[in-house]
Amino acid sequence: MEIFKEKVNVTDTITLGGDKMVLFAGPCAAESIEICSEVAEKVKGICQQLDIQYVFKSSFDKANRTSAGSYRGPTMEGGIQILERIKKDFNLPIVTDVHESYQCAEVSHVADVLQIPAFLCRQTDLLKAAARTGKAVKIKKGQFMAPEDMQFAVAKVKGEGNNKVFLTERGTTFGYNNLVVDMRSLPIMRQYTPVVFDVTHSVQRPGGLGGSSGGDRQFTPYLAKAAAAVGVDGFFIETHPNPVKALSDGPNMIPLNEVETFIENIYKIWKLNR
Repeated sequence: MEIFKEKVNVTDTITLGGDKMVLFAGPCAAESIEICSEVAEKVKGICQQLDIQYVFKSSFDKANRTSAGSYRGPTMEGGIQILERIKKDFNLPIVTDVHESYQCAEVSHVADVLQIPAFLCRQTDLLKAAARTGKAVKIKKGQFMAPEDMQFAVAKVKGEGNNKVFLTERGTTFGYNNLVVDMRSLPIMRQYTPVVFDVTHSVQRPGGLGGSSGGDRQFTPYLAKAAAAVGVDGFFIETHPNPVKALSDGPNMIPLNEVETFIENIYKIWKLNR
């Protein structure tokens, strides 16, 4: 099985598929400028020490929440303002989700990477609209998708003349309210593009708390180290100063005070594969 050899320029200064690890990390939702700033400052410092390339992640809208009453985010306008502040204050590139085709052009004025949520990875119009912005497109593999089939999502982006596309593994539906990670998917998808491993959503339990999703945070170190050993080009981690009080995906997120050790441990293994 031949691994994709080309590099993807995520931004002018960050390359995926090269000799440096790329980390996409931040709180699930852009709850406030204070929380986003605290996370950005902490994670940027860790990445500078380890020589890891860092892209700040947070969502202005969580459109796929289990319940209509769940917190979705600070709205598109408010969320983009927060992300713009983080980009300016910390000199960091930004990745955020887009759920609708019409969002892509406006969001691309601030975001350097447009993330396609797993549930939407087959949405042709959304993929094409994201591609046409010229920004990097990060596609999450659907929980219902075979890894081989993700080559067609990649082709939709490249068909618009945008080769800055890569894939993210976040687990596969295994019965009700449960996900598993088939580590074979990593080399399979790395035939088509660089691949990022989504640590936190791989331990999610969709809808597992009745009206919201649960998660098994205690398993994140094991899956992350396994992915690093198999071989990936980067990692996606959601972290929060106080996950218990987080307004979205708290059970999956790594506490901010534990994230330094977490990143150091997976980085040691990741380096052995380069």
